[in-house]
Amino acid sequence: MIKNIRFVIKDKIANVRRKIRDLFRTSDFCVAFLAGFYKVFCKTLRYASNRERIAEQDRIAKLRRQGEDVKGTPLVFCLWHDELFPLIYLQKDLDIVCIVSGSKDGAILEKFMRRLGLRTATGSSRRGGLKALLQAAKLMQDGTVHGCVTVDGPMGPRHKTKDGVFLLAQRAEAKIMPVRLDLKTSYKFKSWDRFQVPAPFSRVEVHFGEGFFVTEELTDEYLGACRERLEKELTELLPERP
Repeated sequence: MIKNIRFVIKDKIANVRRKIRDLFRTSDFCVAFLAGFYKVFCKTLRYASNRERIAEQDRIAKLRRQGEDVKGTPLVFCLWHDELFPLIYLQKDLDIVCIVSGSKDGAILEKFMRRLGLRTATGSSRRGGLKALLQAAKLMQDGTVHGCVTVDGPMGPRHKTKDGVFLLAQRAEAKIMPVRLDLKTSYKFKSWDRFQVPAPFSRVEVHFGEGFFVTEELTDEYLGACRERLEKELTELLPERP
């Protein structure tokens, strides 16, 4: 009897989730409302960072918005999936393209990100990933667009880097830029990545790493070295808490 009740409850919850997902997928108004709420929410957060490490890219982006034809070195911002929520801070004047999953939820996220002024390339490690990486690399090759990738997404394993980001950096002649977002007060979901949502008015520290270029042929040995280096830099930026 209890098992049957639990099954009915789970089924009802699943149906509600599907209806909500379908509503956001078909209604531009809902996505626009959500994007507006997100912007307002993020304005309550107290950001601090060592953004001087990307000062050159910020300077060039500002000049381009003023109409000047200048170019620079593109970056691929690399972060963990669970620290994605306060991402809007990275943007400012930067022109950024994000890799978005080709799933149904990814379709909603794509609309949402475009509402925030971000570009998107659709694909993941499981569906259309190579096409999305090549699409993003093409946008980045002129040195005015930067990439952003959750390197352990969309399904993990948690805090284990996947190889696609190195192909993107190589094709775009971009610099790998590790980024950690330290959400001082947050709610952590019981998901595979322990996704975090910061509390309103809480402090978020954004740490940019030194980064590196992908300079060699992408052999298994070299990819392994790149993964190890990126994971090491990400860990050093913000050591794991017990």
